[in-house]
Amino acid sequence: MNNDQIFETVITTCSPAGVVHVAPMGVRYVEAPGGARVVVKPFRPSTTLDNLLTTRTAVLNLTTDVRVFAGCVTGRRDWPVLPASRPGEPTAVRLASTLEHVLLRVESVQDDPERVTFSLSVVRAEQHASFRGFNRAQAAVIEGAVLVSRLRMLPPEKVATEMGYLQIAIDKTAGEAEREAWGWLQDAVAAHAARTRAAA
Repeated sequence: MNNDQIFETVITTCSPAGVVHVAPMGVRYVEAPGGARVVVKPFRPSTTLDNLLTTRTAVLNLTTDVRVFAGCVTGRRDWPVLPASRPGEPTAVRLASTLEHVLLRVESVQDDPERVTFSLSVVRAEQHASFRGFNRAQAAVIEGAVLVSRLRMLPPEKVATEMGYLQIAIDKTAGEAEREAWGWLQDAVAAHAARTRAAA
């Protein structure tokens, strides 16, 4: 049985005009002739999809700042970035808070009406800070961000139950950044519930 592992990262892309877009995205790592590949499957339509098709460049950010994940799904996409490209390369940026960034180049595209599959090769990787270990609250925020991104698809009872369980990790292990991110997610869940009640 194949284990289809997905790793939660943040992808930064730029439009041809240099407009930055930040998006949490699950990626897959696969072995391929000529070296490892990173596979991403952005939904259609999306800014990440448009940028990948036009510039064929992306940056994979490995970060433990879960505010980026929670912020992006609650409308907060303006995160500090730094240049990640060298002279002669397409414009690319990385998150300022990333532990490591990986500059990627599109090698192949598999079209699909719903999710386009991109296989990207690694141009280079650079480490900026050390990884200090796993934090349960960080994992809880990421799970909460996934829930918030699917509020229109999930029953309210399921969302409430899962948020309640994740709250345990927040209460026990969250730092200031995790508590801030969790607050954004709670506000989004409450706002969605209010809209649902008003429409009933």
